[in-house]
Amino acid sequence: MQTDSTTKFPWLTLVLLIVFLVLAWMNFAPSFQARLRAFSDKARAAQSSRPPQEDPQPPARSAATAPVLDLGGTNEPVASGLRESERTNIAIYRAVSPSVVAVNNRTLVRGGFFGLQVFEVPQGSGSGFVWDRMGHIISNYHVVHQATAITVTFADGTSFPATIVGIAPDYDLAVLKIDAPADRLVPVHCGTSRDLLVGQSVLAIGNPFGLDTTLTVGVVSALGRSITAMTERRIHDVIQTDAAINPGNSGGPLLNSRGQLIGVNTAILSPSGAYAGIGFAVPADTVSRVVPQLIARGKVSRAGLGVQLLPDHVASRSGVEGAALLTVLDGGPAARAGLKGVTQTRDGRLLLGDVIVGINQIPVTGVEDLCAVLDRLHAGDTVALTCRREQQTREVRLELQELD
Repeated sequence: MQTDSTTKFPWLTLVLLIVFLVLAWMNFAPSFQARLRAFSDKARAAQSSRPPQEDPQPPARSAATAPVLDLGGTNEPVASGLRESERTNIAIYRAVSPSVVAVNNRTLVRGGFFGLQVFEVPQGSGSGFVWDRMGHIISNYHVVHQATAITVTFADGTSFPATIVGIAPDYDLAVLKIDAPADRLVPVHCGTSRDLLVGQSVLAIGNPFGLDTTLTVGVVSALGRSITAMTERRIHDVIQTDAAINPGNSGGPLLNSRGQLIGVNTAILSPSGAYAGIGFAVPADTVSRVVPQLIARGKVSRAGLGVQLLPDHVASRSGVEGAALLTVLDGGPAARAGLKGVTQTRDGRLLLGDVIVGINQIPVTGVEDLCAVLDRLHAGDTVALTCRREQQTREVRLELQELD
């Protein structure tokens, strides 16, 4: 018995339609579930953050000012027989640990049938801390890099979805924002790093390997270190410490013996990837300069000369010591000061122009030396450059401009 082919056509169309609907649902369901989960997290956070009706609300501190740490202000008893240093560590931990958070980074990946299915998977985790009562959280850039969803979790287990306010990859810093009641937020008091001394005690609080709110103690091992950021730029004046820092500590605070922020833990030097006695923190002076700009503008303003520099490895081939100018940008401070970059003769030879060998009486032996000084200056500052051209040295003064 023969079957008319026209009777097969509706069934084939129906099967193809069903397959198409299944594939479409596989592609849509994960993103729908992710949005539903985010909405549920936000609702749960709002529910958990609502204070009990019978408890009076404490007065909220100024949103722009971090509280000065009161090491004697805790009501929790401390066991007798402890050394003074132990009592200090305990008091600092009790005062600052409510400010330290876990930062979880999730991203969307494709997989499944024909790569049409989207999954939300954990991508990384680190630490952070409360900057102010407006809900700004400080962490490392590499902790939130490529995140599609970020969750901030406090020591009491309360979680809030976070958004990125601004990033500074060159400094490995990021500012997040959570929608939390001001009275629940305890900002870390920001100290200074310029007056640190090798040998003084430091404390690190973070979430190594997911172990929340872990305290480690050490000393300042060295000052003035440089490490490389994800952007391949150097971060200068980095603090080296032997306080145990492991994966998960990144973004957490490094504190002095008064409980003040002196750095943001960012990296370790280890052949195994775990603690080996050498950790690094971005100094507090850099943090206090970069973070307000990220909050206000979402990016960092840099001061520059209006030049492009010749890479050190190229300049060294000509026996040049200093920061050689490759090009001088039209209308910039360097152009107005009469500085000159590399030029080409008629026969194709390249001639060096000005080489910066000093800035504000500080010797410059290469590009990094110049960048280290400029990194601490602002647009509008006036600098004195010591330049060398054709064996002649001269000093020029110019006003720094803001770089895009």
